[in-house]
Amino acid sequence: MTTSNLEEITRTKINMETSRIAWRELQRFFANGTAIVVSAELDLVEVAYQIYADNRAQVKRWMEDGVVARVSDEQAQAWYEADSMVWAVVVSPFVLVQAEKKLH
Repeated sequence: MTTSNLEEITRTKINMETSRIAWRELQRFFANGTAIVVSAELDLVEVAYQIYADNRAQVKRWMEDGVVARVSDEQAQAWYEADSMVWAVVVSPFVLVQAEKKLH
């Protein structure tokens, strides 16, 4: 099996583990600092894959650009008050979350 095949299998596995969930169900991860927000401009599965693959340089760039970060108190409160649904995937020890994209 080639490296690209393994990468594709891993991305597919991550995609299959991604789910829509109420933000309120993720409060314990926010409380312990392991909830990571991924900007809507990024692909949640790709970010999860890069964290899984330990691509520190890419993750650092995203963090510096502000498109990957720990969920802020303000964001957590807004999602909680709105009873928001988010997309989430676990890349231990983190739970990556992304707001649902609004379709117009």
